[in-house]
Order: sequence, then C-alpha cells, then structure tokens
Amino acid sequence: MLDTDFPRPPGDVGHPGSWDFPVKFRRVSGASPDRVIRRGGAGLLDDFIAAGESLIAEGCCAIITSCGFMALHQQRLAAALGVPVAASSLVQLPLIESTLGAGRRAGVITYDGANLTPEMLSACGAEPSTPVAGVPSNGAFHALIESGASYDRAGLEAEVISVACDLVARNPSIGAIVLECTNMPPFAAAIAQACAMPVFDVLTLGRLLYSSTCPRHFTGME
Repeated sequence: MLDTDFPRPPGDVGHPGSWDFPVKFRRVSGASPDRVIRRGGAGLLDDFIAAGESLIAEGCCAIITSCGFMALHQQRLAAALGVPVAASSLVQLPLIESTLGAGRRAGVITYDGANLTPEMLSACGAEPSTPVAGVPSNGAFHALIESGASYDRAGLEAEVISVACDLVARNPSIGAIVLECTNMPPFAAAIAQACAMPVFDVLTLGRLLYSSTCPRHFTGME
C-alpha cells in the first residue's frame, strides 16, 4: 500500500469489504503518490519487496499493490518474491486483448495520463500503443488523493465516466476498459453501463490471483 490517508470506501483496493476472501495490508513508509507516480518509485523498490516478504511470511498466497504505477517494477517484484505478484492492473491487458475479436483492443483509464508511459505498458507485456486517458489534474480524483478533499462520490463517478466515454469515442476499436487507478473500482459498474463494455480493475486482478492460488475443492457427483 502507498503511504496515504484519504478515505477508502467499499470498492477501493484498501477496503477489506472490497474482497470476498481474506486480505492483509502493509503500508510502505514514504511511498507517496508523487514519489510513485511522478518519480517512478525512486528508492522504494527494496521497501516494497520487504513489505511483500512480510505478507508472505504471514501466509499470503499472492501480492498486488495499491498503485498501478508500480507497473514499472513488475518484473523485479515478481522475481524477488516467491508467490504470484501483480504490481498493476495493467498486467491484465494482454489477456483481455486476447479475448476480444480481431481489430478490437483494450483502453486504459489512469490517474495520471502524462506519467503512464509506453515503458510502463511494455513492462506489463502490453502494447506500448495502448489507448490511455487520464482524469484531469484539477479534478475530483486529484483533489481527493493529493489535496485532502472530502470524498465526493458523485463528482468522482461523473469525472471517470466522462473520461471513459471520451476515450471510447476517440478510439472506436476499444472493446474493454482497464482501470489503472485502484481507487476507481467503486465506479466500474457505472463505467461498464455508460460505455456498454467490460471493465477490468485491481479487484478483477486480485480475484484471479486468489482463485488460482487457492482453488475451490469439489467433492461428490451432485
């Protein structure tokens, strides 16, 4: 988890009620949004690895992060930890695009369009040319996460829906949307309805990892 204090309602990666299985959280001291998003997590990789190791020691079967901009470190985190690791919801992009028809692709909604680089997409195995749109730097998401504004659910939802609809309008080949920001899943259903297409996020990623590392047991014939 990044080192933040803004509200995390159900649907946010940091709310235990967002998950239908047990989760554990570990905050990485000094991992501010600015340091991770705009400075690439400089000097923090060892701290993230240490946090992952402590979670694994407590029995965790897979690791995710609370910021999609950790995508840049996907390979190093996965190599350092002995369980499946997904540093960003963006790691789902190659799988999602393989499920879409020919000529269709996934688009990304992000917290910061200026800093989500082709290099980050490539680090997750995605096409560097993937269509990306960020929420406005003077909007509700940035006010909440970096300026201490109160949680404006209606404003946040309207903002991300507007960005998603505009991205799809500008890129008619988009057949699915991936939310980079782990604070956006509370609005995934509204985005799916507005854009009439599937929406993937950190919660779909977490459920995939958990269901594969802790598969269900089936018995009997009925």
